[in-house]
Amino acid sequence: RELSEMDAEDERDLAEMEELKKTERACLEILKKYDFTEWELMEWSEQQAVFNFLYDSVTLTVVFGPPADGEFFAARPSRSIISLDFESFLDEEQAPPSSCLVQRLIFQFLKSRGSWQEKCPTLHYLPQALFDISLVVNRCKILGEELEFLERWGAKFHLLKTDIKDTEVKLVFSSSAAFAKFEVTLALSHDYPSAALPFSVQTYIGNIGEKEIAAVLSSVPVGHHYLQRIVFSIHQNLLQGPR
Repeated sequence: RELSEMDAEDERDLAEMEELKKTERACLEILKKYDFTEWELMEWSEQQAVFNFLYDSVTLTVVFGPPADGEFFAARPSRSIISLDFESFLDEEQAPPSSCLVQRLIFQFLKSRGSWQEKCPTLHYLPQALFDISLVVNRCKILGEELEFLERWGAKFHLLKTDIKDTEVKLVFSSSAAFAKFEVTLALSHDYPSAALPFSVQTYIGNIGEKEIAAVLSSVPVGHHYLQRIVFSIHQNLLQGPR
């Protein structure tokens, strides 16, 4: 009899494991619908889920609590969420300045939202949270690519130097044709590229100053590749010849 009891227990355990796997598959299907291809699921267990973002440089650990009353997720009782913790694994000493800036903006966004656990008290809210985070990660990642592009190809647009400090980007332009050398400092935030960028100008040579830069910037619409388009526009409108 003992053997048959053990067999029955084993079967129950197996059935339970099978159920868990089914739940996991169903959860993954739902999460995939929200996939911005910006997160990767590293672990999903009874205790927690772990997600990686941005080439494994940002990790989100979601710790599960008991089932949530009267709420369902993937056709099973939804789990409550005890905590959502974000951690950075970027090596700031080794990483290029553009990657450090991207990381700062992402964590600026994560902090700006206050308590993630309050916004995401159960599994039911997790896909939306992942979507919101992915949206910002995606925009910041594109910004990083723009900065790399400008560092590599800036000379084509009379961009002498790109300097990144904290969340500011300093662009030094120099053109002998326009007899001008000046510096434009842009203040970036996690809203990039959906809002106009605050800026300041310092003139070294010539007469291109705040008024001229403001006129150019006001003509550049916000949106995809905003920073690159600002540089193209300054080059096109101010640096082609004498003013």
